[in-house]
Amino acid sequence: MLARASGYHELTMSFFRLAGLSLLAAVLLAVPAAFAADGYPHSTHAFVQGLVFSHGHLYESDGLYGHSMLREDDLATGRTIKSYRLPAQYFAEGLTAWGNTLVQLTWKADIGFVYDRKTFRVLRTFLYDYQGWGLTQNGQSLIESDGSDKLRFLNPKTFGVERILRVTYRGKPVTQLNELEYIHGKIYSNVWMTNYIVIISPRTGDVLHWINLKGILPAGAVSNSNAVLNGIAWKPETRQLFVTGKLWPSLFQIRVVPGPPGK
Repeated sequence: MLARASGYHELTMSFFRLAGLSLLAAVLLAVPAAFAADGYPHSTHAFVQGLVFSHGHLYESDGLYGHSMLREDDLATGRTIKSYRLPAQYFAEGLTAWGNTLVQLTWKADIGFVYDRKTFRVLRTFLYDYQGWGLTQNGQSLIESDGSDKLRFLNPKTFGVERILRVTYRGKPVTQLNELEYIHGKIYSNVWMTNYIVIISPRTGDVLHWINLKGILPAGAVSNSNAVLNGIAWKPETRQLFVTGKLWPSLFQIRVVPGPPGK
């Protein structure tokens, strides 16, 4: 089990391969597996759009017009170590690390920013003709989501589209793909406005597993209808998986335990 501390709590979640086509049926009928999640402080003003560890540091992209920023946070305290506020016309979105830089998307402005990771100085910008949602990378390409069933693989130097991957479950499109993380050769994606993270094959686009995070946040912890699950970060040095949500008071380290298949 994970270490305990004041404010940490037990919860119930599941990791399962869906046997049917109905997500709702899987939620209602799957028997969950119990495990622990450790909570860390997180700003309730942070509209999380991107979350990533790089060189042991935690970085976050926060959205909303007039409030968008890039931040480095202290994991233990939730304190902001440094930040860069975007001009008010930009709604910040997905974030990933590439070498010694951080790459950040914007929602509808068709512009992305490349920052020096240590100073947050803007090194360059790039343009695209689709909505920017989530962003990650696999060591060769950047991988971007736009809220549909499509994932774009981008050249990290030119930001041109190398290929488009359609994400499906049993042949049916899986849409609302949002914040992304690449872990052990698989793409993890939040499904916007749900409690689910899907694990996707980057070769075929098939959804291999669904992670159900219903119940990770205590009832009443948030009241804003936009305060949904969004944020996945993998810390390779310690092999830790973290999740959070928009305006959430906590960032959680989770350990996924296989559960029985859904009905």
